[in-house]
Amino acid sequence: MAVDWFVNQIIANITSMISAVVWHWWLGAGLLIAGIGAVLSLVAGYVKQVTALKYPNRRQRQAQK
Repeated sequence: MAVDWFVNQIIANITSMISAVVWHWWLGAGLLIAGIGAVLSLVAGYVKQVTALKYPNRRQRQAQK
């Protein structure tokens, strides 16, 4: 009796795991989007900083004089 109950529980667990909704893919998608956003913001910040040094605005030009 106890063995039958145990086997039924194992089978029930396996079938529920097989039919479970795979939700961790959404975590991966969110992390991918966040990573792409972080890389793009780093590149944009770098380009902005380099461009600001090469082409200073009016206030920076007046401060250099």
